[in-house]
Amino acid sequence: MKIKRTEFRPPPKVDSAVVRIAPKNPPPPINFDEWEGMLRLCFLRKNKTLLSIFKQNNVAELIEKNYQKLCSLLNKPFPKDLDMKKMIEDTLTEAGFADKRARKMSIEQFLALLLAFNKAGIHFHS
Repeated sequence: MKIKRTEFRPPPKVDSAVVRIAPKNPPPPINFDEWEGMLRLCFLRKNKTLLSIFKQNNVAELIEKNYQKLCSLLNKPFPKDLDMKKMIEDTLTEAGFADKRARKMSIEQFLALLLAFNKAGIHFHS
C-alpha cells in the first residue's frame, strides 16, 4: 500500500509504503543461531561471490575455530593437515554456490547452502 507524503504533517520529502512481513509457517527445521551466523558471513560483502567471501583469511579462520570446537565436543581428532579454505571451496563448488552472490539468493538457496556446509562438517555461530 502506497502512502503519499501529503498524508503526514509535516510532510516528508519522500513517499512511504506499508510492508507486511509474514513469518514462514511452519518455520524451517534449522538452528537459528547457526542460520544467523552463516547469513552474517554471506552478507559481509553482499556483492562479492560466496567463494570470495568465505575464502577471506578472517572468515576461514573463524570457521576453522568453530570446526575445532565441534571436533573437541564430539571427541573427534582434529586433522592436522586440514586446509579449511580448500574444504570451503570444495563444499561451495559441489553445492553449486561458488559463483553465487548473497544479494541474489533466495531463502531456499540459503537453506541448501547451510545444509551443504553442515554435511561437510562446517558449522556457524552468531
